[in-house]
Amino acid sequence: MPASIAGMRFPYSRILLPRTRLAYVHLRNLLTDAKRDRSARVSGYVVIWLPDELLLLYMQRGEVVNATSFDGKAWRTISIVTALAHVPAEPEYGEVCFHEADDDLLSCMFAAQATPAEGWPSELRVTDPKVLFSYLMATTFDGMVEIESGAHANYLLLNDGTVDHAYLAAPNGRTMVERVTDLFARDARGLHVRRWHRPGPLPAQAPPALVQAYRELAAALVARVASAGRDSAPAIAEHARASLLPRHPVLDTITFTERPARDTVSDAPELTAAMASWIQEFMWAAADHESSSPEQLLRDVVWERRHIFQSAGLFDRIPWKVA
Repeated sequence: MPASIAGMRFPYSRILLPRTRLAYVHLRNLLTDAKRDRSARVSGYVVIWLPDELLLLYMQRGEVVNATSFDGKAWRTISIVTALAHVPAEPEYGEVCFHEADDDLLSCMFAAQATPAEGWPSELRVTDPKVLFSYLMATTFDGMVEIESGAHANYLLLNDGTVDHAYLAAPNGRTMVERVTDLFARDARGLHVRRWHRPGPLPAQAPPALVQAYRELAAALVARVASAGRDSAPAIAEHARASLLPRHPVLDTITFTERPARDTVSDAPELTAAMASWIQEFMWAAADHESSSPEQLLRDVVWERRHIFQSAGLFDRIPWKVA
């Protein structure tokens, strides 16, 4: 495991599962218990150290809502399904931990991993704390500063150039000023300082169950139209998907050809809006409105999961009353 991955540490408010060999932990049971057990429905994160990758699962009130991956060089956002698929069923190597963290810390972590940082003036020596904090105060900076020191990520939230709150990976026991000063005392080659505007709420990906439900809805709708005698239904469905793709890139998550469907990191409203647009496009082009009304056709294919689609807001976005 590369040192840049093995050494990664993040702030936390409470340790729920200390860093443990992955072979000793059933990850899916850990995540399921966090969702089912009322006392375990906390916000936090699960870090999984694999031989060539670090996975970070973001959790809010016991639900996994987002995921990122680090390959030792760069972070990227990945789908929850993809993240879980990267974890071997019977891992020989790797470690895992589960830490509680408040929503502001989770927002800071995700922003630092998934969004571009705001630049510094080229002449500013950001590794010198006196220079850095004088500049932040002089410019009345509002936002977040990440100080990565020796693979330990630390986050400062500032208001008008003054530190409002500090999330530090180092243990407690000393004052905040002392702990922040210590971050700059290390070799400057291992010190990285970046900044962002104040992060917004942690984005939540569409739940994997909802993504799968939409995939099965699309497949069932096409099969139903094809069984009614419209052999070109798959081609019409694919044409509708492709035509909407520039406006709704999330439609890459469904497929009507041999192209494998891609997992999505989009949120539920974005996915639902895309599916509603595709349903309308497909229904107007493919359905036989004389032999079967669109309402009846849709009602037949959504009925078993109507509560899922209704909760997602799908029925509010299509012109037919189906539930």
